[in-house]
Amino acid sequence: MTELLSNYVAGQWQTGSGPGAPLFDPVLGTELVRVDATGLDLGAAFGFARESGGAELRAMTYRERAAMLGAVGKVLQANRDAYYEIATANSGTVKNDSAVDIDGGIFTLGTYAKLGDSLGDEQYLLDGEAVRLGNDPLFQSQHILVPTRGVALFINAFNFPSWGLWEKAAPALLSGVPVIIKPATATAWLTQRMVKDVVDAGVLPAGALSVICGSSAGLMDQLQAFDVVSFTGSAETAAVIRSHPAVAQRSVRVNIEADSVNSAWLLPESQGVAGDAALDLLAKEVAREMTVKSGQKCTAIRRIFVPEAQYSQAADAIKARLAKTTVGNPRNESVRMGALVNRAQFNAVREGLAYLQAQADVLHDGNTHALVDADVAVACCVGPTLLGTRHADTADRIHDTEVFGPVATLLPYRDRAHALNLIRRGQGSLVASIYGEDPANLSAAAIDLADSHGRVHVISPDVAALHTGHGNVMPQSLHGGPGRAGGGEELGGLRALGFYHRRSAVQASTAVLASF
Repeated sequence: MTELLSNYVAGQWQTGSGPGAPLFDPVLGTELVRVDATGLDLGAAFGFARESGGAELRAMTYRERAAMLGAVGKVLQANRDAYYEIATANSGTVKNDSAVDIDGGIFTLGTYAKLGDSLGDEQYLLDGEAVRLGNDPLFQSQHILVPTRGVALFINAFNFPSWGLWEKAAPALLSGVPVIIKPATATAWLTQRMVKDVVDAGVLPAGALSVICGSSAGLMDQLQAFDVVSFTGSAETAAVIRSHPAVAQRSVRVNIEADSVNSAWLLPESQGVAGDAALDLLAKEVAREMTVKSGQKCTAIRRIFVPEAQYSQAADAIKARLAKTTVGNPRNESVRMGALVNRAQFNAVREGLAYLQAQADVLHDGNTHALVDADVAVACCVGPTLLGTRHADTADRIHDTEVFGPVATLLPYRDRAHALNLIRRGQGSLVASIYGEDPANLSAAAIDLADSHGRVHVISPDVAALHTGHGNVMPQSLHGGPGRAGGGEELGGLRALGFYHRRSAVQASTAVLASF
């Protein structure tokens, strides 16, 4: 029987009392490890985090906590090779895709270490300037931000077991709030191993970081009024979280990242068509977003909007790039795209493709190419599939359904107003990317999309070699989106600290306020 991974709660490593859920290699089909949280004393776990971890974190200054984040980053950097091996085995990702997750998490920690150092030796933050409350200036009001005296519960998705942890944990720990992480079962191994390495290194106070692998049953029940919860996953589960008594009755602060049908928009420059340079940039980015992590990114491009006159040209450009993608065993150096994370996701993507094909044609079918060094009967590999339809207005399924894999759909539009209407049928998204060459045109388009997108990524020839990528989430920029994307906000530099602080207005004499 394979190893049963331990959970780290209440300052101790503890194994669940059940047999555990197995984790598999999605290419080879072999069982890797098992996870289980049966029988854990969740009340003790949350209490220890609040009382011990929280107290020690709050006693530190922002600068001290920033140095702590830097130390965590060094621990992870020293163990990168082991993490890459786990990612290859458990997530089926090629090296470059593993780097997005692993190195992205380490980079995020480093960024918040630098940002935190800039806050200095303080334990709270001022929010704006003091303002007088009457004619006499002696009595005024000053808003302050203080760390919440609760715990941060993170319920994460399977696609980013490293980055998904650290992009949440970095601002939480910097704020002085202890973290309990519940990784998705399918890829919990990498998260657990990272937490173990950090715990073994002793760089965090006891109770500052906990990990629970296995079922999430009962976790929400432990939340109290000053706790916070952050969830990444399906809209269905998000709805359950929002309706939980902890949120509905105890006003636990909640951050949600859910479904997102993200868009790429090629702008016309003259006579209703886009320039060749902008079209090339779009084709390159679409192909990359369809294939990085096998399309298993919440920020991946799902809908591609191009002028009617360039529908065929855009299709040919994207197809030419996708045709070069080799799919199969990520251990083979010739492979450029690995597997979906497990059989359940494989089946979901195949079913989703069939659902979309009722309203779209297959323009490129990567599944017609043989897998490299992998058994098609075992490996959870789906080739990149480009769909397309000239009937964008009636293709409801394309606008409403996110197939979480290497799938995107090409759609034509008549004019600017038509394009905006079609993009907004996504009902709110994490990100849209815009491709063009005219700065004024690009700027106006970005403003038009800002109300319905958490991030607008503008790509023009002058930044072709500089932009960070449609789907790459940078810690300096906001991550989240309105509407069906969940309505949440993460990262954004120091803006992320707001979720873990409580704002209070202190009304006092100018002498009192001057001592802040």
